[in-house]
Amino acid sequence: MQDTHLAHAPLGQDVVYPVTYDAGLLFPIERARNRQQLNIPSVWHGADIWNAYELSWLDARGKPVVAIGRFVFDHSSPRLIESKSFKLYLNSFNEERQQDEATVRGTLQRDLERACGGPVEVSLQRLGDGQALQCAPMDGISIDGADIEISAYEPTPGLLQCVADAPQVTETLTSDLLKSNCPVTGQPDWGSVQVRYTGPRIDRDALLRYIVSLRRHTEFHEHCVEKMYCDIWQACQPESLFVYARYTRRGGLDINPWRSSAATTVVDARTPRQ
Repeated sequence: MQDTHLAHAPLGQDVVYPVTYDAGLLFPIERARNRQQLNIPSVWHGADIWNAYELSWLDARGKPVVAIGRFVFDHSSPRLIESKSFKLYLNSFNEERQQDEATVRGTLQRDLERACGGPVEVSLQRLGDGQALQCAPMDGISIDGADIEISAYEPTPGLLQCVADAPQVTETLTSDLLKSNCPVTGQPDWGSVQVRYTGPRIDRDALLRYIVSLRRHTEFHEHCVEKMYCDIWQACQPESLFVYARYTRRGGLDINPWRSSAATTVVDARTPRQ
């Protein structure tokens, strides 16, 4: 069910791109409504990692500066940021003179924390700083080669199951067949997903069928990952679980949410499609 207040979001609407800095462009969305539909474990951890590849401002002398921005929103924040509003907000820096990079970073952190209501890590990488951006598939065993028939393209958590008399295992499984759709525009969102767990062995064919069942689902990236996490947790009852999705970029932004049963450090490494 679509949030009625999304009708006021810039997503899917014609907009005039800003020529002056404006923090009011950020459009927050409450996480609570989506989470009310999930059977969330009593303890979980996570974050939403955003990478911005179209970030620029003017230095104190009016010379353009370009950078790649990385923003990490804690999953505990009460609100997420709608992506087009984030893009418009970042573009509002384009024609603004800034004293230095620290000033830009501080402004970004202040505005984003006010909008989402929680902590946000902000880092900026100047192009030419010497740090090469590497692309590689997500670590793990790909399940995409399974020779199976699929007929479910709406979320079907009942597909998930463990292998009969399954032994306890620790393994990492991946798929590049994740697709969902924007809840406002209906445009496709493409991604890769990694599932790492300890527990009874998950039926890999069943897991792939479940991932593909989100193909016509309309929801934001963060909500899709939370749904996958909760569905796997409930169906398979693992001792530990980590679900991480990396979505292809749109509007110069890629969004990469992860949820985990334990606190962990996540490497923000781009996939070939990013």
